Amino acid sequence: MTTLVLGGAGYIGSHMVDLLLQEQRDVVVVDNLLTGHRKAVPAGVPFYEVDIRDKDAMRQIFRDEKIDQVVHFAASSIVPESMKDPLKYFDNNTAGMIALLEVMLEFNVKQIVFSSTAATYGTPEESPISETTPQNPINPYGESKLQMEHIMKWADEAYGLKWVALRYFNVAGAKADGSIGEDHPVETHLVPIILQTALGEREKIMMFGDDYNTPDGFNVRDYVHVMDLVKAHILALDYLAEGKASNQFNLGSANGYSVKQMVEAARQATGQAIPAEIGPRRAGDPDSLVAASDKARSILNWQPEYESVEEIIKTAWTWHQKHPKGYEDR
Repeated sequence: MTTLVLGGAGYIGSHMVDLLLQEQRDVVVVDNLLTGHRKAVPAGVPFYEVDIRDKDAMRQIFRDEKIDQVVHFAASSIVPESMKDPLKYFDNNTAGMIALLEVMLEFNVKQIVFSSTAATYGTPEESPISETTPQNPINPYGESKLQMEHIMKWADEAYGLKWVALRYFNVAGAKADGSIGEDHPVETHLVPIILQTALGEREKIMMFGDDYNTPDGFNVRDYVHVMDLVKAHILALDYLAEGKASNQFNLGSANGYSVKQMVEAARQATGQAIPAEIGPRRAGDPDSLVAASDKARSILNWQPEYESVEEIIKTAWTWHQKHPKGYEDR
């Protein structure tokens, strides 16, 4: 079985490739390198610098490589940017999914694991959030991902294309040995920003908004370790290989931590002071997103290894200490 990993040079994709190789599975990587890093892909892994919207280039990959399953990480994912430039998100994410599925169907590849998001739930009506919680996105990023889920649903109805949508909550951490990790051209994720502050690369961490409807006034998120996350993708690939029905699963820890609590956990994990300041809210940010992940644990037999945010942060800290300039240091 050969797995095509789209976005395999990015943060989560590179950890996915690493785990597939650990399990001695055949891997092919596609990434346009807008946010990914060529150095994150191990030597010897077939790599194509291609945008998934380029159908001719994608067709050639499917001709040259015997692809059995696809894992799709190749999407834009910055909420504030999506508020400013929604058409970019509907083009890259939603239209990209259509182009991808058309090529897959041409080559009779009918199994895909897709990285969806908790942002499809918007401001949820209940907490913790289950897979049946109504999906009402409040930003174009979440809307584009929800449309991608709907497109796959109808592709299954019409063509028998089987899919698993994994709705991520906040992903953090790195491979424990610090060999790969999180490195974005413009960093927007909380944990690496906190750790860049711990390293002295930033003067302070800005905590956006202290007037949310949460216990301490700061917005709350559910954090899952990147290696636990990619393990769920392996389980989802195997689930589809067994011929099971299309499905969707939340991936989170079922524990919520506020921005303030995350800064304090990072202080404990790193032993650094980490100056912090309160700033204004950002557009499109819900008060609280916490997952109920019972379904993934039951049906996929997903068993996360990292349950403590301090342990998650420690693995990210190892990466940042070894590679303070990210992949430039490799």
